[in-house]
Amino acid sequence: MKTTVFTKHHIANGAKMAEFAGYNMPIEFTGINEEHLAVRNNAGVFDVSHMGEVWVKGPKAEAFLQHITTNDVAALYDGKVQYTTMPNGKGGIVDDLLVYRIDAETYLLVINAANIDKDWNHIVEEGKKFGLEAGHGKQLYNASDEICQLAIQGPNAMKIVQKLCTEPVEDMEYYTFKKLKVAGVDAILSITGYTGAGGCEIYVANEDGEKLWKALWQEGSKEGLKNIGLGARDTLRLEMGFCLYGNDIDDTTSPIEAGLNWLTKFVDGKEFIDRKLMEEQKAGGLTRKLVGFKMIDRGIPRHGYQIASPEGDIIGQVTSGTMSPCLKQGIGMGYVKKEFAKVGTQIAIDRPTEADEGRGRETSVHSAKIVSVRSDDSGRLCKRAAPFFVVSVIFASDIRSARPVEPVTGYTEKQFRFL
Repeated sequence: MKTTVFTKHHIANGAKMAEFAGYNMPIEFTGINEEHLAVRNNAGVFDVSHMGEVWVKGPKAEAFLQHITTNDVAALYDGKVQYTTMPNGKGGIVDDLLVYRIDAETYLLVINAANIDKDWNHIVEEGKKFGLEAGHGKQLYNASDEICQLAIQGPNAMKIVQKLCTEPVEDMEYYTFKKLKVAGVDAILSITGYTGAGGCEIYVANEDGEKLWKALWQEGSKEGLKNIGLGARDTLRLEMGFCLYGNDIDDTTSPIEAGLNWLTKFVDGKEFIDRKLMEEQKAGGLTRKLVGFKMIDRGIPRHGYQIASPEGDIIGQVTSGTMSPCLKQGIGMGYVKKEFAKVGTQIAIDRPTEADEGRGRETSVHSAKIVSVRSDDSGRLCKRAAPFFVVSVIFASDIRSARPVEPVTGYTEKQFRFL
């Protein structure tokens, strides 16, 4: 099992550790609810060094990325970040990822930890069609084992991080980044995150991780900074309706049915993988849609639970669910038949208690209501907005069951030490 450069600190701080994507990662420190609220109300730090990083370089870099991703890479400028997906050629998603434009011929892809090998193989295979070579010093390079990453999230996160930086960062636009000195070391500081609480993500070379950690806590301890585990990261992202690969999206789901239309761009000249199929889906060829729901009855929805209509017909399945620490209410996401994918639709969450295929089963049925249908207008991932579950909904009581930023300057491979 792999470790990150920060693992020893997590263990020393009493973290409950567990395997995640092949890494020994902190799941919680003082408790998921406490950590969740610390991020919503102040600031917390996550070790997300298990995420993968891939460099794409050269004069064909933009054209290649236009081919393998759904969003419009041509819309990027130096210092801009883009959320996107990689289609798999079969109507599904290889991964969702971030694309960083360093310059016109240098891009950094940040990919999910559990998908590093799969993504890398896909990128290398597709790169051959563009004459791109893989390896150190080549156009494609997997730097996942050389970079560590900390996510400092929460309303006071940037106040803390500013004290570590050589230039102003508190007023940076969402989904932009700078290459600068953080804690005296070369870093990429990105105004991104997976919590909806504000803050940033900082990338440095592994050998500089210890210096970053010590400087962050020297300043952060004065402001009440807390260690946060992956458990709270999941509840935070779910309150925002952010998709989790492997749950809400995967190799069998398309960006269109997952409501990621807003990052699937059918611009002229962008012939990305599965474009024709997705155009057909957008024109009305869907059979299911991803929705967000809140529980009415007491209960916590979980991945794999069935979603039923009030009449008891199975109409879908829960992909993610939890008890919201902010709402004190069960929330979740799941795919339902498209005719039920409307805000206000009454549904039931069916929790099997004893499965016995062919002979029926006992169930625990809880009422819920759809509060969000992911579509073109649900781009919460790219806006500082209230969680999409936190909306005013009147429940029926009788249910039974971007401004341009300064370009990144001073970038060299040797100085950055990531290649």
